Amino acid sequence: MEYETIRVERAGDVLKIVLNRPERLNACPPNMALELANAVNDLGGARAVVITGEGRAFCSGADLAARGDRSIAGGRGAYTALTQAYNPLMLALSRLPVPVVTAVNGPAAGVGCSIALAADFVIAARSAYFLQAFVNIGLVPDGGASWMLTRLVGKARATEMMMLGEKIGAEKAESWGLIYKAVDDAALQDEAMALATRLAAGPTVALGVMRQNIAKALEADYASALLVEAEGQWKAGDSADAAEGGKAFLEKRKAAFTGK
Repeated sequence: MEYETIRVERAGDVLKIVLNRPERLNACPPNMALELANAVNDLGGARAVVITGEGRAFCSGADLAARGDRSIAGGRGAYTALTQAYNPLMLALSRLPVPVVTAVNGPAAGVGCSIALAADFVIAARSAYFLQAFVNIGLVPDGGASWMLTRLVGKARATEMMMLGEKIGAEKAESWGLIYKAVDDAALQDEAMALATRLAAGPTVALGVMRQNIAKALEADYASALLVEAEGQWKAGDSADAAEGGKAFLEKRKAAFTGK
């Protein structure tokens, strides 16, 4: 499928999605959010996803210059854009049955920060930063940021990011536990693809269940989490990969997983 604002590439079992508006620092208007949602919902058999940005930014946030039926201008327009474009994207990312890696190659601001942090593994270039800039223009965080940040780094640091609107550099983000790790700029794309390739070669039925269980555990009580794990183990245990894993263990060899 052809897209206007993103580029989709396939490398083996890894689907790579590139935000492709470098002249706007990959600012994300509603149509980009819709294209992203379509791309992640059309895996085509891919067993892992990498999302990154073209040029010197990951995503500078929603495009304040956007126009059209889903323009973000004004409170009503923002509500419409969020409920019809950005929120469906974030839900699509959360519901993917395969692991997601983001390679944050530069600024990740506003909804761009939310997209970056929605991954299972966030790898950032050392020159990259994360920014909740809404307070600087009299708005509030969206794209799931208020839910996500409090769970990733706790109330105090989430409040710092949202109410002070200051940049959080990649190394600080790593030290906070906001991201998986910071790497040298030149190594970013190779590191992200290597990790995604490793994940894609794993038991992706089980990995998909894991990412859903982790998300549910953020809301569930202990007893509910135990039941969710049992249900997930049932699903994973019925997979071909589980059969292969058990057989490989008994035969003392490395398992060859197929994602089925």
